[in-house]
Amino acid sequence: MAVAVASLVVALSLIAAGRAQTNQYGTSLDPQNFTQIEQGRYLAVAGDCASCHTVPGSGQPFAGGRPIETPFGVVVGANITPDRETGIGAWSDELFLSALREGKGHGGLLLYPAMPYPYYTKVTERDALAIRAYLNTVTPVHNAVVSNKLPFPFDVREEMTVWNSLYFKSGEFEPDPKKSAEWNRGAYIVEGLGHCGACHTPKSTLGGDDNTHALQGYALQGWFAPNITNDNERGLGGWSIADIVSYLKTGHNPATASTGIMAEEITLSSSQMTDADLTAIATYLKSLPGQTGAAPAPASAPEAVAAGGAIYADECSACHGPDGKGVPYLFPSLAGSPNVRSADPASLVRVLLEGARSVATAGEPTGPGMPSFAWKLNDDQAAAVLTYIRNSWGSSAPAVDPHQVSQARASMARMGQ
Repeated sequence: MAVAVASLVVALSLIAAGRAQTNQYGTSLDPQNFTQIEQGRYLAVAGDCASCHTVPGSGQPFAGGRPIETPFGVVVGANITPDRETGIGAWSDELFLSALREGKGHGGLLLYPAMPYPYYTKVTERDALAIRAYLNTVTPVHNAVVSNKLPFPFDVREEMTVWNSLYFKSGEFEPDPKKSAEWNRGAYIVEGLGHCGACHTPKSTLGGDDNTHALQGYALQGWFAPNITNDNERGLGGWSIADIVSYLKTGHNPATASTGIMAEEITLSSSQMTDADLTAIATYLKSLPGQTGAAPAPASAPEAVAAGGAIYADECSACHGPDGKGVPYLFPSLAGSPNVRSADPASLVRVLLEGARSVATAGEPTGPGMPSFAWKLNDDQAAAVLTYIRNSWGSSAPAVDPHQVSQARASMARMGQ
């Protein structure tokens, strides 16, 4: 009996030793390491992986197939389920890290930065492999995806060698010892896993980040991703840390509500993140100085402002108020809004023409909507009311041109075909 017990103890010890093996990156190989898997799940949420790799409503998480619009054409999100033939099930950890953090797939195949490896390069090996451990647990889906749908010459992947030499710098995030742990955590998320600059940082003609204006706003997919620095005129200078956390957690705060691309990010990602991480993000963003220089010049179009004021009184004031302050957590404030006076009015034009419904989250389950005014206002009228809104209640911004409204209508019509 004693021999049998001793043998059992030895056997269990060997099994435990086998499970405790680590790979070359010091990460446990045990497929039942639930702590690592749960950490990877959280990190995949924080990185908003589902947004590009899951077709909405498909019921097939991470199976790929979602078109991603870029200024150069369409790239399709890859299948990252553990299917061995069409997903990443047969990938080594080394290949996964190479793709995620270096933009290199099988055989050194160069990926396009629609997969934001210029940001993910900052993710630590431990976190990257935790994501891999989680992805290994999702349902494998056999779904062959051809990601490269770009027209010539952008479909020639070898050109990415030049692009990488100009815009890609490999390397993990390095904490700033002069900053707090909270600030460094926020920087790690914003600059790395959260890849906020992919939408909010202006791009060059080749699609690379203009880091001299990092996070100061960029137009994409018919929207304008706003300035998210601490800029008082055009950024988050008027928001407290609590305001930013509320917005990221619920999609709402006393001043505004999220719609469009950001609404999806909040639904799939930030609303599911911890308050500690959201506070860290807010702390980091509030430390960024934003733009320098004069405030936007006011519109020199008195007739348009006067006409827009009359339209606003008739069509907009019932919800947003005669004073433009709206209703906290329900109808966004237009008075003093940095989004309203942004350099590019694309989002304002789109919401006015198309209408919008703000995001509904567990914290704010009511998603108020705004009707479309495309049928009611012509291009001149739409431009006039937006010019009035951008130049009232202490704000000043360039006038909206009727041609901008016309272009937005045409773009929306093409997207609706």
